[in-house]
Amino acid sequence: MQQDFTQEVSYIRAKKRVKAIKGFYVHLIVYVLVNIFISGVIIFGLTQSGYNLVDTFSNFGVYSTWLFWGIGMFFHWMGVFGFQSLGFGKDWEEKKIKELMDQEDEYSKKR
Repeated sequence: MQQDFTQEVSYIRAKKRVKAIKGFYVHLIVYVLVNIFISGVIIFGLTQSGYNLVDTFSNFGVYSTWLFWGIGMFFHWMGVFGFQSLGFGKDWEEKKIKELMDQEDEYSKKR
């Protein structure tokens, strides 16, 4: 009975995690597609207004949506994947200590 409950809780937790990951990837696809469209409209509008290509691509308006929405994407990514994806998970300190101790042992053996 207890094992069934534990498996059910694990299943629900995993299902929520998969839903969060899927939501992030959908958000990422929408981010890329919408920003390509917005940038295209801005570039087209600027070139029709008499801007040359260099001035058009150096205009902040072309990149502003990418930048500000990108900040939101970063926080969404952090909410879904957290610091584990940067390598700073729960066991990071222990792994790093072990790695450094192993390096020290190898260095001591060479001397």
